[in-house]
Amino acid sequence: MAVFSLEIADEDVERVLRAVSLNHGWRATVPNPDFVYPEPELDENGDPILPVPDPVDENGDPISEIIDNPETMGDFTHRMVRSFLSEHVQSYEMRVAKKEAADAVDASVSISELEV
Repeated sequence: MAVFSLEIADEDVERVLRAVSLNHGWRATVPNPDFVYPEPELDENGDPILPVPDPVDENGDPISEIIDNPETMGDFTHRMVRSFLSEHVQSYEMRVAKKEAADAVDASVSISELEV
């Protein structure tokens, strides 16, 4: 498999990662998938008893609603570059295939008038 690499000056790496990441919506924190409110207790009428406690882990420690993004800016930037390259190959090849398909179609029609 071929390797496609870029060389970025050490002093510019952080700038490049930050620019690509933030331009494409990367966030330093994300919702915690483990943060789920527990089912509320119900009173005798079936109504929830408020407030619903914040969720806790198996040790009783609070579970944070947000966490640090597990995808680093570097990982995100690499994913965006791979996506960019893939989308461009697909776009180009689709355009070529459509043109070739259109060029191969004989769309001529022979229509003559009826004589009355």
